[in-house]
Amino acid sequence: MGELIKAPMLFSQRFYMSLLAFIGLIMVYVTRVNISVAILCMIKNPVVNATLLNMSSWSNAENSSKRTACGEGRDSGGAGLSNKSELQTGEFDWDKLTRSELLSMYFYGYIITQIPSGWLASRYGGKRVWGVNMLVCGICSLVSPICARTHVYLLYFVRFVLGVAAGVTFPCLHALLGQWAPPLERTILTACTFSGIPIGNIVTFSISGVLCQSGFDNGWGSIFYLSGIFTVLWVIAWFLMTADTPAQHKWISERERVYIESSIGKGAVKKVRYVPWLKMFTSGPLWAVIVGHFCSNYLAYTLITSLPTFMKESLNFDIKQNGVLSSLPYVCQFVSTVSVGHAADLIRQRGWISTTNVRKSFQVISFLGITLFVSIVGLMSCEQRHIAVLFLCLCTVFNSLSRGGYVVNHLDLAPSYAGILFGITNTAGTIPGMIAPIIAGALTPNRTADEWRIVFYVCAAVAAFGAVVYFFLADGELQEWAVPPDVKIKMDILEPHMITKDKPPSLTTLLTPDKVNSVPETAKVSAQEIQQENEVDSEKLQEILKSDENIQIYRF
Repeated sequence: MGELIKAPMLFSQRFYMSLLAFIGLIMVYVTRVNISVAILCMIKNPVVNATLLNMSSWSNAENSSKRTACGEGRDSGGAGLSNKSELQTGEFDWDKLTRSELLSMYFYGYIITQIPSGWLASRYGGKRVWGVNMLVCGICSLVSPICARTHVYLLYFVRFVLGVAAGVTFPCLHALLGQWAPPLERTILTACTFSGIPIGNIVTFSISGVLCQSGFDNGWGSIFYLSGIFTVLWVIAWFLMTADTPAQHKWISERERVYIESSIGKGAVKKVRYVPWLKMFTSGPLWAVIVGHFCSNYLAYTLITSLPTFMKESLNFDIKQNGVLSSLPYVCQFVSTVSVGHAADLIRQRGWISTTNVRKSFQVISFLGITLFVSIVGLMSCEQRHIAVLFLCLCTVFNSLSRGGYVVNHLDLAPSYAGILFGITNTAGTIPGMIAPIIAGALTPNRTADEWRIVFYVCAAVAAFGAVVYFFLADGELQEWAVPPDVKIKMDILEPHMITKDKPPSLTTLLTPDKVNSVPETAKVSAQEIQQENEVDSEKLQEILKSDENIQIYRF
């Protein structure tokens, strides 16, 4: 009696919420990454280092060798461009520093809203905070072509505002998942939601390459217009079909609501009024997540911002090949992301290893795999370019293992503060987005394979550092500081083992009716039912019950 009945996840409201969030993440990454491909079509020609301006210094023999080994050569200074018409479609004379700054500007805005949006989402709910800001993202994408043609500084500003608006995404998602994801479904729901990231990259890289050559408004303009339109359409659906908590959802079944609220238990609270900032920042497990987030994102942002350029400059793929092959690593990441979520939750449900060991295993293996394969990519030359793409795919596959590691670890440590925690860790995780394009640009002034090799070696070193830190500091259990004071009163549950003969009961586990608004009625248990269980010390129970006639016993 009083046993918690599980509500199936498939086609449930938490499933639909995760599905809508998945589509929302696709649009976040479409509006974020579109410029990485579009910029190749926006510029009039590839700008090279001053030492290479005299293209006549390249011998005919060298050009012939490149065409033979790698397809099209670098004729007319166009790395990876097969004919002169591709050089003449661009509209802007932007040097490499300007392009690097444009790619980075998004992240200068993105970092600003991480912690504030985590607090806002935890305080007021992630639905409105994310929805409103996604509308801003759609508008920014729509006006990008106009701004680019007006002045590059105006495009800087729009990319900055786009970053500010998109910066609320992950804190809001973690705040929502903290309210919607039962403990044993956290990894799979998080993984399904976050699989929108690779899909967004796949859509952007594969379609943008085609739109560059065949789209309207000189090709590249159509990339921004379509991104903005579909983002606005998503915002409408988001506001109509979601809610901040199960209790606020219009169409959720009572069974599912009770299951979610009861499963999450004392780790959840609807509105956060108190935040233990000092205890958070002195928590070793949180620092493990911070470092893990930074190191994982360094590889991710290096690829997102620089992969099309690497494909063009070092591997010498043309624009159509570039778009398709740049998306291929993210196809692999999508498949592995969903598989990782299911595997991690299955291991935890079967009790094979603890949650802490699940998180450590997945994340450390992720970092070690990245270290190995990104180093191998650095060794690949233009003649081995298809093998290089294969190893880039393996890099993203191993990076997806983080969906069972640091990505979901916030929800283990502190469900009620998950949005705030992700705001903190994603602040650190945004720094790579600000510096990775600039570092890659600074390390590749002459656009040679040897220079790109150093870029990937830096990624390998960062990943190795992350593996060491996460192994020693990570944890997978609810932290003592993570239970808000009001929740300690409302949600501590009296279970039979709390009043056994060898363990005296605690008054905090006995709840009066006015303090149990978030505990479902189905969890009530009568004193008579408890006393019928042999292991219960009836004297202790009666002593507690006499202390307050309004006490009600709850059990799951």
